[in-house]
Amino acid sequence: MPNKLLTILLVDDDDVACESVMRSFKKNGIPFPITTAGDGVEALEILRGKHKEKTIGPHTVILLDLNMPRMNGFEFLAEIRQDASLASSIIFVLTTSDSDSDRIRAYEDNIAGYMIKSAVGPQFSKLASLLVGYNQSVELP
Repeated sequence: MPNKLLTILLVDDDDVACESVMRSFKKNGIPFPITTAGDGVEALEILRGKHKEKTIGPHTVILLDLNMPRMNGFEFLAEIRQDASLASSIIFVLTTSDSDSDRIRAYEDNIAGYMIKSAVGPQFSKLASLLVGYNQSVELP
């Protein structure tokens, strides 16, 4: 592993999906710390250092669901891309939506990848492998 360990911000209102991702990481021995946010509003608070309890590390990859209350994934993407201090954030969409229009719209907001929850393997095993490979291959500032 490189000297810079990723941290994960998992933005999803589905507790079962969040728990499955965390279990998959643990089962596969993936050491990335995971912080969860139930929607885009909470995620922005965490990213901006304004959350009362939750913090993240400097090399954060965001896993973003699209369908959430208060601030959905598209609203979050619009907000984050307009914030100069967060605009270069690495974001992978992790959603149930297989809609071409959702996929195109997300890529227009400069996401790193679009993954459908049902396609990332049993208990999110492909997601875990992807992030390990990403961490080993990509040089972050």
